[in-house]
Amino acid sequence: MTSIPLLSVNVSANLLFAYSAYFVGTASPGPSNLAIMSIATTDGRKAAFAFAAGVVCGSCFWAMLAALGLSAALLAFSGLMVGLKIFGGCYLLWLAYKSGRSALQSTPARTQASNAHLSLRRVYMRGVLLHLTNPKAILVWISVVALASPTHGGAPHMLTTVAGCLAIGMLVFGSYAALFSTPLARRVYLSIRRWLDGGLAVVFGLAGLKLLTSRT
Repeated sequence: MTSIPLLSVNVSANLLFAYSAYFVGTASPGPSNLAIMSIATTDGRKAAFAFAAGVVCGSCFWAMLAALGLSAALLAFSGLMVGLKIFGGCYLLWLAYKSGRSALQSTPARTQASNAHLSLRRVYMRGVLLHLTNPKAILVWISVVALASPTHGGAPHMLTTVAGCLAIGMLVFGSYAALFSTPLARRVYLSIRRWLDGGLAVVFGLAGLKLLTSRT
């Protein structure tokens, strides 16, 4: 008679832990958030939202793999993972180079006015690529799914976990895009642009090197 209430409490507790862990990981400063901040202040709100949508879609891909149990199979193909690590590490180093070059310039390399023709589809794909080229992302989702999955939780519970985390991701990334595309944020950005771009170069560079040199 008490098994159902106990299971319900267990499921709710696991969901809360998973959501909290995902929120902390998503809201903490990282390559995706810093890139959204930079795009929002230089290219405007539409471009920032497009990039954030790409990041969320990339996250959704890893989430579905983890939820369907295909992540273990993917990790079993060591050659594929090594190739993905190399590609992802090189892409992050390329982003580090671009940010570093921008930091060395005395004037912004791009502005909203000069990017009126900016392709939102291209910006969206940059967001997708940034998230897909980081194999570490799938490890985060494996942890979230494992944390939120009690015995006999079932498919509906797993769907709730993934949907809730993706909603959190949309809220967090969307908030970054909205906040840093305001006129005040753009003025602040212009005053610290070179420091921010330099910080991006360091973050992307360290992430790329860590990815290329990691053994897992």
